[in-house]
Amino acid sequence: MSVSDQKKKQIVEAAIAEFQEKGYAGASMDRISERAQVSKRTVYNHFESKDVLFRAINQCLADQINSALELSYDPDLPIRDALVRLGWAEGELMINPCFMSLARMIMSETIRDPELAADMNARMTKLVVFAEFIERATKEGKLKAEDPAVAAEQFLGLIKSRAFFPNIYAARVPDREEIGKIIEESVDLFLARYGVASVAKSAAE
Repeated sequence: MSVSDQKKKQIVEAAIAEFQEKGYAGASMDRISERAQVSKRTVYNHFESKDVLFRAINQCLADQINSALELSYDPDLPIRDALVRLGWAEGELMINPCFMSLARMIMSETIRDPELAADMNARMTKLVVFAEFIERATKEGKLKAEDPAVAAEQFLGLIKSRAFFPNIYAARVPDREEIGKIIEESVDLFLARYGVASVAKSAAE
């Protein structure tokens, strides 16, 4: 890592700490430079304003989310195993203390700024990835989802309603066993609605 990249990393880490402690409105570029142990000029050389710096942190979060979802669809996996694997693409983020800390800080600001929330949502592609997975599984006859986009929202909602939001509000990071149980139960509920066997049974009745 070059000296410039190292200083940029120090600035981002210092900014995250500053925004968490003071919020966006109370955060100071002067204090960020002090926390990062770099000059104020160095901070502005990398980030021309507090808003640019905050949005760069948002992009870091979006990149983590999108990177976690770079998994290929495996047509040879049983559908339940494939859905569990997909659920863990989200679950791995929730047991990551750095991710949860960053998400907590950004969520507090998106509540304040709807435009920022919309911008953040536009950077994240996970719903698209989940919807494409469900659409492909439906075409292969493994799922029965009339609207894959809605089904994707429901699948993510099952996981996040128990694994993400309660822990964000409680400022805690769940352990792997806890998240694993939530993912397994969410997959079973999802298959009860969209699994081909359950659809065939309902039709017969």
